Amino acid sequence: MNNKSSKKISDISIALCGSAGQGVQTVEKLMTRIIKRAGFNVFATKEYMSRVRGGLNSTLIRAAGQPVTSFINRVDIFVPLSEGATAHLGDRISEKTVFLGEKKILENEIKDDNPLIDIPFTDIAEEIGNKVYANTVAIGALAGVLNIDPKEATESLKQYFGDKDREIVEKNIEALETGYRKTVERKGAAETGFSPEPDPEIRKQILVSGSDAIGLGAIAGGCNFISSYPMSPSTAVLVFLAGKGRDFGVLAEQAEDEIAAINMTIGAWYAGARGMVTTSGGGLALMTEGISLSAMLETPVVIHLAQRPGPATGLPTRTEQGDLELALHAGHGEFPRIILAPGTLEQGFDLARKAFNLADKFQVPVFILTDQYFMDSYYNTSPFDLSGFEINRNIVETDQNYKRYLITEEGISPRGVPGHGKGLVCVDSDEHDEEGHITEDLELRNRMVEKRLKKLDLIRKEAEEPTLHGKKDYTNLVICWGSTLNIVREAVQILNAKNTSVLHFSQVYPLHQKTAEIINRAKNSAVVENNATAQFARLLKNSAGVEIDHNVLKYDGLCFAADTLAGKLKDIFQG
Repeated sequence: MNNKSSKKISDISIALCGSAGQGVQTVEKLMTRIIKRAGFNVFATKEYMSRVRGGLNSTLIRAAGQPVTSFINRVDIFVPLSEGATAHLGDRISEKTVFLGEKKILENEIKDDNPLIDIPFTDIAEEIGNKVYANTVAIGALAGVLNIDPKEATESLKQYFGDKDREIVEKNIEALETGYRKTVERKGAAETGFSPEPDPEIRKQILVSGSDAIGLGAIAGGCNFISSYPMSPSTAVLVFLAGKGRDFGVLAEQAEDEIAAINMTIGAWYAGARGMVTTSGGGLALMTEGISLSAMLETPVVIHLAQRPGPATGLPTRTEQGDLELALHAGHGEFPRIILAPGTLEQGFDLARKAFNLADKFQVPVFILTDQYFMDSYYNTSPFDLSGFEINRNIVETDQNYKRYLITEEGISPRGVPGHGKGLVCVDSDEHDEEGHITEDLELRNRMVEKRLKKLDLIRKEAEEPTLHGKKDYTNLVICWGSTLNIVREAVQILNAKNTSVLHFSQVYPLHQKTAEIINRAKNSAVVENNATAQFARLLKNSAGVEIDHNVLKYDGLCFAADTLAGKLKDIFQG
């Protein structure tokens, strides 16, 4: 973006950076709602340090006339709220970046000859009555930069502060309107050139985050129990479902540790509930014995694993796709499992919903893999589709001859629950016979192992087919899984290579039977992953016999940026 040009643009990126506790997230939450209400598409995500106060956190907000759903490095408007903010964003600040803020504070922050829209946030706030209103002044200034009708901004503010005292609301409105007016007087809106046509249909859409999507999908899938020991970035799902518990009949339990959390969830399924446990990598490490317990008991369990960088505590508030192999191999012994990895908010909802039916049907652990980037990102989207889905409860009424582990041709035994029928529902973590009693009959042991493993063939037949984005007659194929989908798609759009398509896997295990056929049609292939060792590329080789030509990896704790990734793909395919 060139601020000296009169060219009109329809996609603008705004970065805010300040210390923890300074209110960066408040500005983000209000600004995204204002943008959507004004009829523009919006996307937001954040990166933050692992501390309550101090350090530097930043947020990216994109406003556009067309849908925007991914992170980019480009910063058109920069609002530094504390010293060191410019250095924190580094090379993302270019000579074209417009600074918005207080000149007296920004003298050491502005690079070279960067344009500055000088708005004295603090002075205006103190004139109104308290410097706490400085963030609301900044919100008004941003609304002015985006040329948003101040009435729309005011209505959003009223909704946000609806439970506050009347005086507080009025002071915030005054702060917003003053910030807006001061910016327009300085021709801020004209300088940025942001002027897409508002779309009233956007107002009807929802603005949700990845954690919201997983929580809503769980509710739609019949989840009525969740247990967790809090661990970022997974905790947001526990908080969401706890907040909706009374409305949807969900019992939420904060356990004393992760071992207790997964055992509670297994117990809930044994009793006939549909439970989920949510955790991150270090927490799943403690749950591995419980995962094996679920497999041996053939009691379903849904595990939401929100990934973050390891090993150990690693970077607890950053993002990575480093736990795929942990989910794939967690637990001792050999048994089937299902691993899902949504790439969009819509997929987050659909797959979380689907996970409960899969766990119920196949009586296996089902993993939902997300990460910090997915959990903390949000954008406007159409309301999630609730049609065409049924909650399938595969529970039988038991009789006096009931055998919990009856050996069947397909490997799935009829599942009963205590109190539903006359039969005894006996389960055992030791190897057992058909009735559930402990056994050391080695021939029976073989038959029970084979019975459990037979399920994998059934699961594989119903595996989610990877989604192809682009032409079917591709030369180059960019392969991704989980949260990188929207970033990769935008990168390929920027690349503008008509012979390049994107293949996304939302089920990463077991792989769909056509995986090798689809990938091998490409002359050149590249896997994009947020980890250091190309875990999914290795899975493709081991499970589908596919050799990938190139690996594009990132493991610094930050997500890929679409504009930077486009350059890397260009070097691979056109270099």
